[in-house]
Amino acid sequence: MKTILKTIVISALLTGVGAVAYMYSGHYDVSASTPHSALSNWAMSTTMQASIRRRASEILVPDLSDDALIRAGINDFEAMCVGCHGAPGKARGPAGKGLNPQAPDLRKAAQQRTSAELFWATKHGIKMTGMPAWGATHDDESLWPVVALMVALPELDAKSYSELLASAEGHGHHADDSTASSAMPHEHGEPAMEHHENFVEEPAKKEPEHDHSTHDH
Repeated sequence: MKTILKTIVISALLTGVGAVAYMYSGHYDVSASTPHSALSNWAMSTTMQASIRRRASEILVPDLSDDALIRAGINDFEAMCVGCHGAPGKARGPAGKGLNPQAPDLRKAAQQRTSAELFWATKHGIKMTGMPAWGATHDDESLWPVVALMVALPELDAKSYSELLASAEGHGHHADDSTASSAMPHEHGEPAMEHHENFVEEPAKKEPEHDHSTHDH
């Protein structure tokens, strides 16, 4: 019995030393352009799903079927989610295409996860995935509309999503974000200028004329 226990302890120590040595060796490729192994994918996915399920189990979900709530959520979804996850008729942005693991298609996620789980992941984020914790900058009242939109995603195609977005002007926490593009730099690096009806360009100050009579010649 003592021999078996001693063997187990020595094996554990050797395994630990080997793991630490491998970490410091630099052999593991941490680049986002290299896919994870099947074992890594399984381990991370299983751990993530169980963690989210456990922590979301006691979240109380409000009524998410209200059209006004969904309209409020689509502008926020556009500002916060589309760049990485895409949307019906919209591909992921440059950052989303470079993520590893890639952000999931939320139309599928909405069919696989409960509303409480979607809310928890949105609020708290997911470590080592690029998914931010939106709860750091948004309160719960601002996040539930986003979840309401996610729940509605499986029923939306590119046309209906576009129509819903057009009808949602002025709704949501990020309703005014679409106007921000007017203040962005132009393609050639020239700063954009806000135009106002009463804007009057201030004339350049005129340099005073030099009085030569005050000097000796």
